[in-house]
Amino acid sequence: MKIIIIGAGQVGGTLAENLVGENNEITIIDVDGERLRELQDKMDLQVITGHGSHPDILKRAGAEDADMIIAVTNDDSTNMIACQIAYSLFSTPTKIARIRSNQILAYKKQLFHNQNIPVDHIIAPEQLVTRDIARLIDYPGALQVLEFAHGKISLVAVKAYYGGLLVGHALSTLKEHIPNVETRVAAIYRNGKPIRPLGTTVIEADDEVFFIAASIHIRAVMNELQKLESAYQRIVIAGGGNIGAGLARILENNHQVKLIERSPERAKKLASELKNTLVFTGDSSDQELLLEEHIDQFDVFIAVTNDDEANIMSSLLAKKLGVRKTMVLIQRDAYIDLVHGSGIDIAISPQQATISALLTHVRRGAIDNVYSLRGGAAEAIEIVAKGDEKSSKVVGREIKSIKLPPGASIGAIVRGNEVLIAHSNTVIMEEDHVILFLINKRYISNVEKLFQVGAIYF
Repeated sequence: MKIIIIGAGQVGGTLAENLVGENNEITIIDVDGERLRELQDKMDLQVITGHGSHPDILKRAGAEDADMIIAVTNDDSTNMIACQIAYSLFSTPTKIARIRSNQILAYKKQLFHNQNIPVDHIIAPEQLVTRDIARLIDYPGALQVLEFAHGKISLVAVKAYYGGLLVGHALSTLKEHIPNVETRVAAIYRNGKPIRPLGTTVIEADDEVFFIAASIHIRAVMNELQKLESAYQRIVIAGGGNIGAGLARILENNHQVKLIERSPERAKKLASELKNTLVFTGDSSDQELLLEEHIDQFDVFIAVTNDDEANIMSSLLAKKLGVRKTMVLIQRDAYIDLVHGSGIDIAISPQQATISALLTHVRRGAIDNVYSLRGGAAEAIEIVAKGDEKSSKVVGREIKSIKLPPGASIGAIVRGNEVLIAHSNTVIMEEDHVILFLINKRYISNVEKLFQVGAIYF
């Protein structure tokens, strides 16, 4: 596939890294020549220095025969204009734009179609991050919650703690503990390295465990791996930007929410818009302010300003002062690695959420959802089985007879409204939504080929 990426920032660079080496021809456009040289030194791709919304630059990048243009600069206008030019001058089949402005997103149904602004898929990072944090609030103790098949089934990452019922026991005993719940452990990471989960595998404290189950059973399975945390009720949000404000709107009806915003003007505006959130002006890293607000009596401190350092420092302070859990928005991947083992419980990467959304549209075949995991090394995929026993390598076959690539496992199947946890003798049927976990995402093309329909299928 020939793909042009406009914007060589963290999102554009990380996306290119995910796609290079998967039989894709990647070209990146950016005005920052030095950044482009860095990427070209690391990866096998083409670079063009210039404005991605200029027709001559797009032509030099090969837009005339490109399959897809992905505009992910920090400027919404540039992204939209690039898609417009790609459509009007080069008839590019697929156009994806990152849009951050809520003022634009509020009119997306009227704006984004070929008669107006020809963008096929919109990626809204702030909305994605807000959704991800809200899921973590719903499942106290989870490190990550990924939904498939319109929320029917979830893949959840948790850390196994001493005191968890399954810690020190083999996975085969899981069925004995919760006989009425079907679940499957998709992957285990121990000391940062993947371990293939077998029935004889013994769960150890501090293991990061990815399990899949019907969404209604998530809490029951979590209880086997760690002492089930009580629900979060009292929440402090540091930062009143798009994410902070959006999160407050979602949470304020069922939680006690306080929001700290540095700008008096912005705080005043939010106070008038939010119905049940207490908004006040201040610095979230001010120890006196946090003490005055009795931070030690709150369940969660969520730092979502646009300053990584401020988010990290205010969260560490809140943790020191007694808050139960901290969640931190971190833009720089290097900082995410640094905070592991600190007082920060969960680091949230908007880049990772954005990449996952982009990959859903980039992957070939009948793929409905893609989540990039473990810093891009692993992926979780929802793919629809097409064809019949003659034209498909998976339809009508038991899972044990399907030649999956190394490190790939089928965790579950959604058939209509029915959730089926995968077993070796489970047969895949046409139109099944198959949930796969790939420890090594470089085998994604193997999975795509496996699910491709042969030429005899009509």
